[in-house]
Amino acid sequence: MKMDKQFQASCDRDRAVEIVAGEETLVSLFPDARTEIVAREGDRVTARTHYTALGQKGTATFHFDYRMDGSVRFEKVCDGNVWKELRGELDFEECESGCLVTLEMEGRTKGLVPEFAIRGPMKEQIERMADALRRKLEE
Repeated sequence: MKMDKQFQASCDRDRAVEIVAGEETLVSLFPDARTEIVAREGDRVTARTHYTALGQKGTATFHFDYRMDGSVRFEKVCDGNVWKELRGELDFEECESGCLVTLEMEGRTKGLVPEFAIRGPMKEQIERMADALRRKLEE
């Protein structure tokens, strides 16, 4: 299953890349959870998110890898009951009136979790992440 979200920000590409490099921005990508940076090594930042879903508390770990071209790839450590694999990318493209931001996520669920059951929550998550990022880029 793959989803993406695009939006235009008024800042230029270089400024967008600079803003996303900040730990505060990474933490803001999960607005409905308590998120903390737990490691930084080279071009990789690891964040841990404490959330509640369907009445259950959980913890998710994400690795964010900053690439030389300014994009950011991220991957969830899939140690729970839903995801076999979940990864994504933030990409920034200069455009006439600012920067076009693309947020992509792609994942495969574990065998007993039908993708149609998780499609709605995944769509909501990518929307929340895009909204949070848009706010940071427009500050």
